[in-house]
Amino acid sequence: MKTMTGNQIREMFLQFFESKDHRRVRSSSLVPHGDSTLLFTNAGMNQFKDVFLAWKSATYSRATTAQKCVRAGGKHNDLENVGFTKRHHTFF
Repeated sequence: MKTMTGNQIREMFLQFFESKDHRRVRSSSLVPHGDSTLLFTNAGMNQFKDVFLAWKSATYSRATTAQKCVRAGGKHNDLENVGFTKRHHTFF
């Protein structure tokens, strides 16, 4: 089996969802601009917050992204679940 880099795996992930008609959305800043409720981007869904709250609308209905985020613990710390459940994944 060929060894792949993190960038290659990430690109395959994005291409897979693009092939299923998802719009590729660039990773937003680690420091969220215009959102005083967050010090750092701590989840991949932060960049879609305004759409979920119906403050803005998107020009697409499905999206794929590889969002940079800081996961350092806190109130809803789920870092201990990474690798042990089917929904907790991360790249380093």
